[in-house]
Amino acid sequence: MYDAVVLDKDGVLVGRTPFDTLREAAWDAFVSLGVEDPDLAHVDDVAVGVDPATLTDICERYGVEPAEFWRVRDETASNAQIDAARAGRKTPYEDVDALRYLDAPLGVVSSNQQATVDAVLDHFGLAGRFEVAYGREPSIASLSRKKPSPYYLERALEDLGAETALFVGDNESDVRAADNAGIDSAFVRRPHRRSAELSCQPTYEIDDLHDLVSLCGRSPVDAAASDRR
Repeated sequence: MYDAVVLDKDGVLVGRTPFDTLREAAWDAFVSLGVEDPDLAHVDDVAVGVDPATLTDICERYGVEPAEFWRVRDETASNAQIDAARAGRKTPYEDVDALRYLDAPLGVVSSNQQATVDAVLDHFGLAGRFEVAYGREPSIASLSRKKPSPYYLERALEDLGAETALFVGDNESDVRAADNAGIDSAFVRRPHRRSAELSCQPTYEIDDLHDLVSLCGRSPVDAAASDRR
């Protein structure tokens, strides 16, 4: 039995953001700092998965201060994702309601921006289900703290007082972050991951969040309600 369940956000609780949305946000970041026609390859580099060294190199090419660029890029990307949620283009998965049946405190750890995590969970009425929710701060340093680093995951586990937690994700980086934090992992085979081949081994592979009930136990409150029915 687990004393906490921590989940990734994008691709686990809510749908993923289309790459084109993140690319457009990255382009807007360049333009807002006076770079009118950036190389599309550089735009794509900073849209998803950039590391500090690559970011610094790209910014130097355009004479842009890296810390300021990243602050603007994170802000534009966050706003784009929040707008997508509010417009109904980014929505929760139907099985999210299964979380209320789990007999364990819940948390969220995402490599997305903290502002995005907070706004999206709040918009969909999910914030109250989680005792902690961690995303990245808008700094270059946060890029080295993203999963598979266990940095934010370990902070969440400390806040939850958890020793035998389960981390639920849809990326190899989630599985590796759990390994690096010394806890079990569950890889969710969402439609976008049905045929994905993993180079690391999660503790479990699950089809959806309903499978967590058998792994983590059913809430006593829910069990009592079921008995009354």
